[in-house]
Amino acid sequence: MAQVSPSIPTFDSMLIPTIEALQHLGGSGTVEEIYNQVAQNLNLPNEVLEVLHGNTSQTEVEYRLAWSRTYLKKYGLVQNSVRGVWALTSTAINLEKLDAREIVRTVKNKSNQHQPSANISDDAVEAIEESDEVAWHQQLHNVLLNLEPSAFERLAQRLLRESGFVQVQVTGKSSDGGIDGVGIARINGFLSFHVLFQCKRYQGSVTAGQVRDFRGAMQGRTDKGLFITTGTFTRDAIKEATRDGAPPIDLIDGEQLVQKLKALELGVKITMIEAVEVDEEWFAQI
Repeated sequence: MAQVSPSIPTFDSMLIPTIEALQHLGGSGTVEEIYNQVAQNLNLPNEVLEVLHGNTSQTEVEYRLAWSRTYLKKYGLVQNSVRGVWALTSTAINLEKLDAREIVRTVKNKSNQHQPSANISDDAVEAIEESDEVAWHQQLHNVLLNLEPSAFERLAQRLLRESGFVQVQVTGKSSDGGIDGVGIARINGFLSFHVLFQCKRYQGSVTAGQVRDFRGAMQGRTDKGLFITTGTFTRDAIKEATRDGAPPIDLIDGEQLVQKLKALELGVKITMIEAVEVDEEWFAQI
C-alpha cells in the first residue's frame, strides 16, 4: 500500500475532535457538518483536505473521520440515525476525561476484525482491510468516472427528476459558459424556482475560480445554481459558493453523489441479509 502523507491526521487523533465538533454543533450534526467543524478546529490546510483516499470519491480525511465515528459509536459516545445525523449519547461528556488510546483499545478488544492502527504517534496509517462500504464506494466512483460526458449529464438529469425537479433539460452546448442543464425545483408542491446546473466528471477538486465562472454563466438567467462533481470542492470553492451578495450555488461532491444514488437506488442494488437468532432464555421460561 502506498504511503500516505504524514500531515494527514490519523483516525484516532480525530476521535476527541469529533466529540468536540458535535458539542460545538449543539450535540448533533450531519457528516458534512462534522467534517467541516473538525477541519476548522484542527486548522487543516487545503492541501490536506484535498487528498483523495485511493481511487474513491472520498477524501482521506473523510475516510478517516468515518473510522473515528465508527469507533466512537462502538464505544457508546455517539449514535446515528437512518437520516445520516450523528448525535452524542450524552450532553455531559467531559473532553478532559476522554482518552483516545483507551477508546481504541476498548473497541478493538470487543471486535475481532482487523481495524486501523491504534498508534497515535505513527506518521502514517497502516494497511487496512477495506470494508464493504469502501468497496462499493470505489466501484461506483470508477463507474461514474468511466461514463461518457453525455451519459453523466443524463445521469444528473435523472437524479434531479428523482429528487423532485421538473422540466429538467440537458443543454450540452459547449458554448453555453459551462451550463449543462436547467430544471425547476419544487418545494412542497407550491413554491418553485429555476436552477441551472453544471456537471464535472473528474477526480480532482473544483476550485473557487471554476465556481465563479459558473456563476458568471448564470448571471441574469437564474437566481440559483447547482454544481455536481464526482470529485471534491476546495475550501475556497465552498466559501465562494455561499459568498454574501452573490447568487448562491449548491454543491454536490462525489461522496454526496454516490450516497444520493444509493438512497434513490439508481444503479445501486441494496440486499438485506436476514439474521436469525435463537433465544434460549425464552425457551427456558416455558
